[in-house]
Amino acid sequence: MSAVFESTATSPLRALVVDDAPEITQMLEPVLKGEGFDTRTASTGEEAIAIARQFQPDIVVLDLVLPGVDGLEVCRQIRGFSDAYVVMLTSKDAEVDKVIGLATGADDYVAKPFSARELVARMRAMLRRPRTKLAAVTTGPKVHGPLTIDTDAREVTVDAKVVELTRIEFELLSTLCSRPKAVFSRSQLLELVWGPNWFGDTHVVDVHVSNLRAKLGDRGRTSRFVQTVRGIGFRLGDELTR
Repeated sequence: MSAVFESTATSPLRALVVDDAPEITQMLEPVLKGEGFDTRTASTGEEAIAIARQFQPDIVVLDLVLPGVDGLEVCRQIRGFSDAYVVMLTSKDAEVDKVIGLATGADDYVAKPFSARELVARMRAMLRRPRTKLAAVTTGPKVHGPLTIDTDAREVTVDAKVVELTRIEFELLSTLCSRPKAVFSRSQLLELVWGPNWFGDTHVVDVHVSNLRAKLGDRGRTSRFVQTVRGIGFRLGDELTR
């Protein structure tokens, strides 16, 4: 998986721009190249997946609406073999589209029309903070009841069964496990997981916590692993902090 977050003279950051509108790719490609990104473009979902497998981008700018395989499916498939950051583009402004985009593993969401410079600023903000920062502090497997989180292997198991998590879901769980009895506010989680330069709102935390709960098997009103503390934020479930 792609894990390069700082550009060097011999290995520039790699960006993939996926949009079926030529004016978008033609606008972004020279801007990104001017910013030092090794840049590729794609106009269909199938092409994007193929290029992503070969090119291994550090970040993908992905249109939600594409001919054939749409942006949501492209994001799902890329998440299966890459840790690249994903910024979803859409001409729609409905909340449901934002939630769906984030639910597939996107890191950020930008509505058209947008400023190329603002988009680059968001990309830089994400790439400046490696996802492995927390893991470096909390190395080694941590066992919390039926939950084991191995920050070195970046593997999570529940009752000895591996649970496949996205990068953000893993970092959220790692953060909560770093202080098992502490309550983390949404703002704290945004800073720790998304980084201090995050541009989005706190709703993104709820979306990814919901996805994390579903994968861990938390269903119904009682959350076994991740609990909501009303008016504050989230913490590990009581069973895991004993």
